[in-house]
Amino acid sequence: MGALLLLVSGESNKSFRILRLKRNIALSESGFIFNPANGDSFSVNPIGLTILELLKEGVSIDSIQEKLMTMYQVKEEQLAEDFHDFTNHLNQLNLLENEPA
Repeated sequence: MGALLLLVSGESNKSFRILRLKRNIALSESGFIFNPANGDSFSVNPIGLTILELLKEGVSIDSIQEKLMTMYQVKEEQLAEDFHDFTNHLNQLNLLENEPA
């Protein structure tokens, strides 16, 4: 997926995978998403909204998944699969950056 970025920290040499939501994507507190580039709008449930807000903040994929496992007490394997499906869908909807920010 073109929107997956790999950043490497110089101090610890630990890698952080990051997906970025496009800067112009508008999110409401109720889960409404608006893409002003093409006029498309969508809605997501509270879990989807949490993911989108964290992506917009530039939080790493691993940190997002850890937070979701804590918040929703879901198994790691199920979360990884659901997260992958959700972010692939975001990419298909053209909501993710295709190049590093």
